[in-house]
Amino acid sequence: LKPAWLLEATRTRIRLQKHPASTHTAMASQAQISKKRKFVADGVFYAELNEFLMRTLSEDGYAGVEVRVTPIRTEIIIRATRTREVLGEKGRRIRELTAVVQKRYGFPENSVELFAERVENRASCAMAQCESLRYKLLGGLAARRACYGVIRFIMENGAKGVEVIISGKLRAQRAKAMKFKDGYLISTGEPKKHYIAEAVRHVCMRQGMLGIKVKIMLAHDPEGVMGPKMPLPDNVIIHEPKEDVPVMQPNPEEQTYGGYQGDNA
Repeated sequence: LKPAWLLEATRTRIRLQKHPASTHTAMASQAQISKKRKFVADGVFYAELNEFLMRTLSEDGYAGVEVRVTPIRTEIIIRATRTREVLGEKGRRIRELTAVVQKRYGFPENSVELFAERVENRASCAMAQCESLRYKLLGGLAARRACYGVIRFIMENGAKGVEVIISGKLRAQRAKAMKFKDGYLISTGEPKKHYIAEAVRHVCMRQGMLGIKVKIMLAHDPEGVMGPKMPLPDNVIIHEPKEDVPVMQPNPEEQTYGGYQGDNA
């Protein structure tokens, strides 16, 4: 007679041979990934995806990506200034991008979907303005003129402040950095996370590589559509003074001093 453990092992082996696919799925669900590894894996996925889309959609005003994971599927929302070019003719380009992402990261069929979202105010998007400046420089426009053009466009469209830094071999063989600023710009503290939009790009020019950095300070918007909803903590609101109400003068005949009227009382 075979011992009980050996009989159980034989039964298990027969069961595995009958249903290999279902067993693999069960094993995958049982292998729980640790929280640390999950956050690192999510961060690496986002960084890779952002870099890929940045290089692919640079000419179409790429302005960031958002990944939403739902139990049914993974939704990837691409923010861009020119969504028509991102979608392509009859949605061909977005389908191609979906297929590339699905194949690269091993998503099951129909479990990942890409959407294109239009940026409302492209002047307040640092990524879009950085790309715009990059193409101006590649087109042969002088660095100073290109930077001032971008700054003027940003400030005319309601931004609170802007800073553009361009560094590298601009004219001579010696590399240098040029900084252009306009308006009010904060650089530290908690409000910086909400109010400052920042982007960095590299331009491969004939004489060498140039670096571009664009920082935009958004204006406060109580609705939270065109800017942050949270007001600045040091913002002081000065209200209009109230209208002065005329003070009524007491009648001299009725006036008494301290309620004591002497012998006449």
